[in-house]
Amino acid sequence: MKNIWIMTWFTLREALARKVFIFFLTISAVVLVIMAVVLGLSDKASFTMNVSGGNMQFTNPINMIEMMIVSPLSGLCLLLAIFASASFVPIMLEKGNIDLLLSKPVSRDQLLWGKYFGGILVVLINIAFLVIGVWMIISIKFSYWDFSFLTIILVITFTFAVLYSIIVLLGVTSKGSTLGMMVAYFIYIILSPLLYLGKDKLLVFIQSDFIKSLIKGAYYVVPKTQELMGQITKDLASGKGIEDYQPILTSLAFLILTMGISISIFRKKDF
Repeated sequence: MKNIWIMTWFTLREALARKVFIFFLTISAVVLVIMAVVLGLSDKASFTMNVSGGNMQFTNPINMIEMMIVSPLSGLCLLLAIFASASFVPIMLEKGNIDLLLSKPVSRDQLLWGKYFGGILVVLINIAFLVIGVWMIISIKFSYWDFSFLTIILVITFTFAVLYSIIVLLGVTSKGSTLGMMVAYFIYIILSPLLYLGKDKLLVFIQSDFIKSLIKGAYYVVPKTQELMGQITKDLASGKGIEDYQPILTSLAFLILTMGISISIFRKKDF
């Protein structure tokens, strides 16, 4: 466990050296400053009425304001995180780097887990900084302190952890960053939203039972990033709690399977 933590810390330092960590924090800090200025100059009552409108998903308009700000920003952070983390494993596998690491008293499993947890730690710190910043500014402005809103930090980080497991697997197999990055983007932006839409609304237009079964099967296999970043995050932000754990459990199963395959392949690789 100590070696995994050392590799995790090493990955965090690598992100710092490549300015990835600082770049994320800078974007978040700029957004928070702009947000604080805008809210500081606005009237509480009029701002709440203008923003909330007639949206009934949130019983409290403050929760809606928080989510309207955090949702697009967290999505942007995930896109940047995929791009920034895609090279962590390929760089480790480069000639010279991997030889040096394998000469240390660290197992291959520990190396890979350290890289995995290191990438997640980078994103966790940045997402936490953004979400807590938004929460504090709005809570101070409206004198409304809803600590349940902070739980979305875990959901957003978990979403990245699932996508990052794909990046790690394809990084190990291809020794490059492009394929893993493209597949993660494809699942997050296109495939997961399409399957979420298709499992209910599109199936009524499909006559073939085989295609219907194929779509339903793919829905349960592919990570549920649409639900994780959509309905589940909204439910937590509105204080409702998680009503359906299926997207979390099936995505967790995908993560465990993907990382298991990655470790198995990494153990057998010749360097």
